[in-house]
Amino acid sequence: MNIIEHFQAIEDPRIDRHKRHLILDIIVITICAVVCHCETWEEIETYGKEKEHWLKKFLALPNGIPSHDTIRRLFIRLNPEQLQQCFLSWVNAIREQTQGEIVAIDGKTARRSHDHYSGKSALHMVSAWASENRMVLGQVKTDEKSNEITAIPELLKLLELKGCIVTIDAMGCQTDIANLIKEKQANYVLAVKGNRPHLHDELKFCFDEIKPGTEKTEEWIDYHRDFNKEHGRCEVRECVATDEIDWLKPHIKDWKGVQSIAMVRAQRTIGDKESVETRYYISSLPANAELLNSAIRAHWGVENSVHWVLDMVFREDESRMRKGYSPENFAILRRIAMNLVRRDKNSKGSLKGRRKAAGWNNRYLEELLFAPDEAFKPTA
Repeated sequence: MNIIEHFQAIEDPRIDRHKRHLILDIIVITICAVVCHCETWEEIETYGKEKEHWLKKFLALPNGIPSHDTIRRLFIRLNPEQLQQCFLSWVNAIREQTQGEIVAIDGKTARRSHDHYSGKSALHMVSAWASENRMVLGQVKTDEKSNEITAIPELLKLLELKGCIVTIDAMGCQTDIANLIKEKQANYVLAVKGNRPHLHDELKFCFDEIKPGTEKTEEWIDYHRDFNKEHGRCEVRECVATDEIDWLKPHIKDWKGVQSIAMVRAQRTIGDKESVETRYYISSLPANAELLNSAIRAHWGVENSVHWVLDMVFREDESRMRKGYSPENFAILRRIAMNLVRRDKNSKGSLKGRRKAAGWNNRYLEELLFAPDEAFKPTA
């Protein structure tokens, strides 16, 4: 699927006499540069000049490569909602939506995007991560982490979620959010913590009554245990779930589709240090402990698959872009680049290595940009 096609309809915010370079050319050059490890406007200009001959294969470039100031000014003014719509159009075109796919909703702050002098707080983006497709499906900006409650519904409205399982941490444990997910013909698994004190206390009381060892034999509950060992860490995750929730109805009467409640106990051992954490959940899924355990574990994978990658591979926390819409627009570009790099399902190399390979090998980058996933072939 040709990614360029999805950015052709974007509106140009510049006045006519300043349009020496086509907006589509600037956007595509920038996407290619971000894929290839460029992190500043100056690096993007340098990349464009070094790759000008190759870029002319599919871009007009009537006046050559734009300067870094031209690129910067465009992204300062470019409406991020329009860039977001182009991103969503492309993702929906390449995504293979599967029944029961886990879609994790979680937020991340770009720490150095704040500006004390103008009173601008750090950029906080709430993203949706599809665990099976291994791609970001969309994102919405919120000024502060506390505003995730209002940002999450806006993000959900943008997404195709039919048949998916949406997982959200305690911040998103809200009746409006749960009901919207059901309206989107999806299911939810929502963490319950102190922001829902009465519901949390009821769930804790219920599962505290189950004595360790009896969860495997009680008829009214379902039990699942899995074990994971990697990178020097051992983790045992036990899930206990039940659909015997009539007693809970006074607390969940406003929630659409609640079918089960669950407890997950995670015991982690790293070296000689051991920790145990217990979490509680409500869900519109049946009381299938194995399915719930898998969905909850997939949700926390977003930390490694999205947040860690953005910080360590794309250096998002080090970015000092602050002016106008540039922080939000560049955050979207990073997620586009991350999805593109992950299109190579055959490579066993790291994402960092793939980004460097794309910078060195034009053919490899072409395959990431244009080749459909099912037809991808390793570069010779």
